[in-house]
Amino acid sequence: MNLAYRYTRDRILHLLFIFLTSLVVLPLLVIFGFIVWNGLSSINLDFFTQELGSPARAVQGLPTGLVAAVLGTVIIDLLGLALALPFGLATGIMLAEYSDNPLAGPIRILVSTLNGMPAILMGLMAYALIVKNTGGFSGISGAFALGFLMIPIIARTTESVLRITPWQLREVAMSLGLPRWRAIMNIVLPAARPAVITGVLIAFARAAGEAAPMLLTAFGNNYLNLDLTKPMDTLPQRLYSLAISPYKQWHILGWGGAIILLLFVVVTFAAARGAARSLEKRTEALKFDEDKNV
Repeated sequence: MNLAYRYTRDRILHLLFIFLTSLVVLPLLVIFGFIVWNGLSSINLDFFTQELGSPARAVQGLPTGLVAAVLGTVIIDLLGLALALPFGLATGIMLAEYSDNPLAGPIRILVSTLNGMPAILMGLMAYALIVKNTGGFSGISGAFALGFLMIPIIARTTESVLRITPWQLREVAMSLGLPRWRAIMNIVLPAARPAVITGVLIAFARAAGEAAPMLLTAFGNNYLNLDLTKPMDTLPQRLYSLAISPYKQWHILGWGGAIILLLFVVVTFAAARGAARSLEKRTEALKFDEDKNV
């Protein structure tokens, strides 16, 4: 009787978990399906080769596309990642490996504060520091804003990963005469590379979907522009402007742009998950080797 009771309780809890998970997953699937249903018709060759152009093109029914937004998103996001990566990694290494430094506490609080700040505040900072001083909106200012969004995520992920990396790696490296910084850069950081890459990709995906900072920095451009010193288009900002436009053709393009942005984020998170699985397999292999040697 006791065994039957435990089995029944296990089944009930299992069904409860499935039900609660469905409450989260099903609305997401409905949203994804709704986006694909409305925007799939706009995904064609013109979408990736044509500029949005002036509203007259939409009124006249001429072919339009979002090539400027797609390329602008890739360029600005990659530049923002290039700006954020060294600062985020350096901050995470300092917080994990040099926590006895008196600056570590205030910096950790600052990183946590930046991580919780609304994205539009990063746009305001980029506007005040770059846009106002250079006299105009630009792709560089957009990359600067996204870089500040990525830095705290990369820093916190790097700190967490390095803290759980076995201390024996450091001891072995320093016992061979390596200075501490060489041990960290050549031994500890490579050992934690998959998890660090996961954090970097998560930060990249988070920044890729932000529209608010782009309204104050890159500003948007209906025409293809690859000059980072001038206004550039991005998918999140373009989706906002298309949604509030009065043209039906632009609305359809906006749904298509939402599909591309969704795929961009999903692929990035999938890559992050792949890196995490790589770390898990490497950890299991190391444990197996240690048990075998014992």
